[in-house]
Amino acid sequence: MRLVAITDLHGNLEMVEKFSRRLSAEDFDALLIAGDVTNFSGAETARRILRHLLELGKPIIAVHGNCDGRDVPELLEELGISVHNKRVELNGLGVVGVGGSNITPFNTIWELTEEEIHGILERNYQKGDVILSHAPPYNTVTDKVRSGLHVGSKALRSFIEERQPPLVICGHIHEARGVDRIGETPVINPGPLFKGYYAIIEIGEEINARLERL
Repeated sequence: MRLVAITDLHGNLEMVEKFSRRLSAEDFDALLIAGDVTNFSGAETARRILRHLLELGKPIIAVHGNCDGRDVPELLEELGISVHNKRVELNGLGVVGVGGSNITPFNTIWELTEEEIHGILERNYQKGDVILSHAPPYNTVTDKVRSGLHVGSKALRSFIEERQPPLVICGHIHEARGVDRIGETPVINPGPLFKGYYAIIEIGEEINARLERL
């Protein structure tokens, strides 16, 4: 299975249009979106952004980010692409989603306590599922801000350590684009799409991820 993963679109319509043109020439099975479709905007903006991706005619699985407007999760549900606080299957591959982020100093729109993040994972995860989370796990390449601090979710990290899912896709920390591992679990932050970053992930006997740029 070939997945394309993006995150942190932040309402950049020009970049989404460019990305959609690139994807139209790619052979892939599904697109995973790890949140922040908008930049503190609502469903109307998100619909304009997502239209170009929906027109590709491929399955899309998405969670909202901490900077998405209050009505964006409802739109993702309406479009049938939301996986926040639920589990969906894609050609036999389970995907569990966690939207929003762990608590930040900035009081953004969608923030969850570590207990809430843990609860979502416990309720929905089945062995072998991929985790699609806007927030990255704590103390990895994927959650390190410019100051050097690690700001990811400790609940997500402990869950990964315990359950060892085959793959975690995240975003949120723009400067923390990269691939890391927690035990046997690869963790991928594709980098923000509004800057032209994305990832292609091949799932077979092994999982191989390639970070790309438009």
